[in-house]
Amino acid sequence: MVVFYNRAGWVSVVALVTNVFLLMGVLASIGAVLTLPGIAGIVLTMAMAVDGNVIIYERIKEEIRAGKSIANSVDEGFKNAMSAIIDGQVTTFLLGLVLIMFGSGTIQGFAVTLCIGIVTSLFTSIFITRLVIDWMLNHKKKLSFSFSFTENFMRNVHIDFLGRRKMFYIIGVCAIVICFIGIFARGLGMGIDFTGGRTYAVRFDQDVNVVDVRASLSNEFEEAPEVKSYGPSNQVKITTNIVAEDYYEAFRAAHGLSATDTITDEMVINEKLYAGTKQFFGKSDDGKEITMRQFADADVYPYGIIQSEQVEATMATDMKRSSILAVLGGLLVIFAYIGIRFKSWRFGVGSVAALTHDTILIIGLFALLHGLLPFSLDVDQSFIAAVLTIIGYSINATVVIFDRVRENRNLYPKHTLIEHMNDAINATLARTINTSGTTFFTLLMMFIFGGEVIRGFIFALLIGVVCGMFSSVCLACPIVYEVSKRREEKKLQKIKL
Repeated sequence: MVVFYNRAGWVSVVALVTNVFLLMGVLASIGAVLTLPGIAGIVLTMAMAVDGNVIIYERIKEEIRAGKSIANSVDEGFKNAMSAIIDGQVTTFLLGLVLIMFGSGTIQGFAVTLCIGIVTSLFTSIFITRLVIDWMLNHKKKLSFSFSFTENFMRNVHIDFLGRRKMFYIIGVCAIVICFIGIFARGLGMGIDFTGGRTYAVRFDQDVNVVDVRASLSNEFEEAPEVKSYGPSNQVKITTNIVAEDYYEAFRAAHGLSATDTITDEMVINEKLYAGTKQFFGKSDDGKEITMRQFADADVYPYGIIQSEQVEATMATDMKRSSILAVLGGLLVIFAYIGIRFKSWRFGVGSVAALTHDTILIIGLFALLHGLLPFSLDVDQSFIAAVLTIIGYSINATVVIFDRVRENRNLYPKHTLIEHMNDAINATLARTINTSGTTFFTLLMMFIFGGEVIRGFIFALLIGVVCGMFSSVCLACPIVYEVSKRREEKKLQKIKL
């Protein structure tokens, strides 16, 4: 933001820091627990807060180029950007409300964080930014909205996006076909949320590295379980969907038990956890290692398994159903709102088609790359939160373009729809690249430095940002045009007459 918008970029940084501060304050005041999907909500909130500032600044730059003073440009820029910002935020807010109603567990947590973040984003991107800018203008502070090398960025671009729409359709359809092949040929790696399984919280008597713990446990389980930090650095949460019955015979043989002796799943899994983690415990003063009894019973020993939870198959089915309803319900609400707000169901079709493209690509790539990358690509509640994040992010970008199309139609009623759409996409291209760039590099830093556990989650968001930018720019408007073609032809005939 600073590189592109000079001193005004610093104002957006102030607004962004204020936004995160307010969001964290509200979450703390309601006693919210910050989960991985919750972080997704914060990431989307930051992206939308930056997006609001980008839209405003690009509008201000347009007014400055028209020869207006800085003060008048600021007034007009904020006024012209308002509808695009509000439409994008309201659309995502409605998505959050649907997720609260139809989602469950972590999806609801994501939705609550998202809704709170949208309110704080509106407040900071519109009010705080304007407050700081007005203060700078009133105190005769130097205020600039670009450097010399960014002043004309994407200014004189005249790409015929609608003329190239068939090429974009081919690219989109080919990508979808490849993803469907991956889904049906390789399938998805379903996480414990959707298959059922067990989660254990284990406390060690010294700090441990989750990567080392996961590597050790992979020797005991057929697949490496999910291992996350859990509170202090000496605690981890281990999640596995191991089928304990497969190890009954080996357990009986190891302990000299007969076929009539009772064995439980808990006994088998506890022993495997003990075997895979005992090396990370220190020895007591008398030189003895932690015993199996101490490890499995927190009442006997303060370390070992301190909490366990089982996700039944029926519960997993309910989670799967609620996740599907949440996504479908969100798309339906977006279709309805966009159709009403832009006074045509055709815009609703274009937006939902673009979002469906993004969703299929993310799911398909997870199917194609599952097991091929050195981090987990399981489909679980966190993955659903990532998909919903991309839907919110992508629709925000699409709404900005649609808003400019609506504005162009009011200003130039005799122009064709193709002209309106090409002008709108080209006019908002700087906003699209800047917002996508800031979000992408933020996610890239999280992907590189955020740790092993969230890498698959951030990978989904990285894919989504790229897919969302493509669908918003190259697919949404062309699809609206395709379903509006007959109506436009009649309009042109009337104009000629």
